Formats: sequence, structure tokens, C-alpha cells
Amino acid sequence: MNLRPTLLPALGVFAAAARHQNFAHAAEELHLTPSAVSHHVRKLEALLGARLFQRHARGVVLTPEGRQLADAASAALADVEAVAGNLQPAAGIAVLRISTLHSFAHCWLLPRLPSFCAAHRHVRLEVDTSTALARFEEGGPDLAIRYGPGHWPGLAAHHLMDDELFPVASPSLPGLAPDMAARDIAALPLVSDMALQGWREWFHAAGVRGHALPPMHTFCDSTDAMAAAVHGLGAALARTHIARPYLDRGDLVRLPGPALKARFAYHAVYPAHRLPAPAAALFLDWLKRQAQDDGRRMAGGPDAPAMRRAATRKRPRAAA
Repeated sequence: MNLRPTLLPALGVFAAAARHQNFAHAAEELHLTPSAVSHHVRKLEALLGARLFQRHARGVVLTPEGRQLADAASAALADVEAVAGNLQPAAGIAVLRISTLHSFAHCWLLPRLPSFCAAHRHVRLEVDTSTALARFEEGGPDLAIRYGPGHWPGLAAHHLMDDELFPVASPSLPGLAPDMAARDIAALPLVSDMALQGWREWFHAAGVRGHALPPMHTFCDSTDAMAAAVHGLGAALARTHIARPYLDRGDLVRLPGPALKARFAYHAVYPAHRLPAPAAALFLDWLKRQAQDDGRRMAGGPDAPAMRRAATRKRPRAAA
């Protein structure tokens, strides 16, 4: 269908009305009257031969056809906004919106961001951390880093890193011993997060049978579970890329037992129907290089006997 140029303003008004699902609020944003907004929407409905809103006494609600058009209009306007932003060399600044998990941002992404910002000084980052899946709509992120199976409807996904699960604890946790084995970990106080894979799966992979899991301290965020282990609350089941900074600093040590391959991996995602904005494309290339470098660095794996020895070392007492 050929949308006549005179109807493009109606499409813009419809996008605002769909975002608010309220003609009065859309009118306030666009500096129009509610009746003008309604006129534009009816004009568009007449052209398309489809109802875009269900109207009732308390307001309006998008129809299924209206939702389809709203998603397409939102994506198109976001593309135009991204291109327009990059056509302003005088401003010189590109804003990049990123969504990811707090644990990944805190433990893996943040320590590496200075290298990206030093190489791309024109980019300003907006990082949102949440367990909820980001919605790629107007005002949403340009790129998201997700921990999952790698396929989400409507999204292009780029694999970054696989992951493994293994037990860690503070070196000062009571009960650690030089000759301890995987089965002995069941006797320690345990810390858990809300991940789908947990201690039950790890003990099964370690060949530990006949041990009922004790009541655990549970945290909804992996970062909090790691912090709890650092403070001696118990042993935690860590993901490789979340635990690495704690292991490097000596705040945590790896305990005996196998590394359990995680069901999920880290992926960078963006809407499949459009190419990422230039700043997002730069960030995606940088992410891939960082993930590859990290994979090469960790390819050798930890020295388990050394970890066992480290687990028995106690921290020196502070001078009085």
C-alpha cells in the first residue's frame, strides 16, 4: 500500500496515541487537541480499512491490528531517530542504551567498559540492569545482553560466552579442609540464588548421592549470593564469569568438584527486523572481542589442587 505523504502526520499521531493508549495524553505531548488526535486516527483507520483502537467510555485500547501497526511504527520512528542522531556531527555524541543483568554488569561488563569508552569517546552509555526481559520499543535499549538459550522471537542473537557452575567459598569459612571432597560440601552451610540450575544438579554431576539438601540462604541476584559467600554465610554455586573477580582477588576460592556446564549462555540481542545503530554495532563488535579474549584466558581452567590448598589458608588477623 502506498501511504500518501499527507497521511504520514496521521501515522505519527497514531504512534503517540498507541504509546499512551490515551488520546488526551497523546494530544498533550503533541500540542494538539484530543479531537485532532481522534481525527488523525480515524483518517488512518479509513485508509487501512481496519480498526486500530477499541473505544469505550473509559478510554481506548489497541486492537490486534492496532498493536501490529504500533510495533511497526515504533520501530520505524526509532530507526529514523537513530539515523537523524547520527546526521548531527556538530553534536558529536551518540547515546547507547544497553540492558543486562545486574550480576553480569557488576562482575564482567563494568571492569571492561573503560576500554570501550576510551576507544569511542563520542559514545555515552545508558546501562539498565534488570531481571525482566527488555522490550525493544521506542525509548527502549539499543542492545541487550541476555543469559538464556539463545533464541527469542523477533530478536537477532549473537553468542558471546558459555558458562559453568562450580562451588566457591570464603577462605575463612569454617569446615574447609585440605583433604575435603565434593561430598563434604553438603555438610557446609550453603548459599543459593534463583537460577534454574542449582546445588541439586551440581551434587548429581559430582556423583554425590544420598544427601538431602539442607535449608539454604537464598538470594534473588547472583551478585548478592557471591557477596554472602565472601562474608562467610556459606558456600555458593558460582557461574564462571560472575565469580572470576572474586577468585582473582582471593575473596573466594574454588572448592573441590567438577564444573557443571550451564544450560544457558550469554548472548547480545537486538530486533531482527532492523540493523543496530552505528554505536550499537561498535559495542557489539567490542563485546565479541572481549568475550573471545576472556575465553582464551580461561581456556586452561583452574588448578584444582592449588584451589584446595588455597581453601585451607586463613586470612591473617588484623593488627590490634
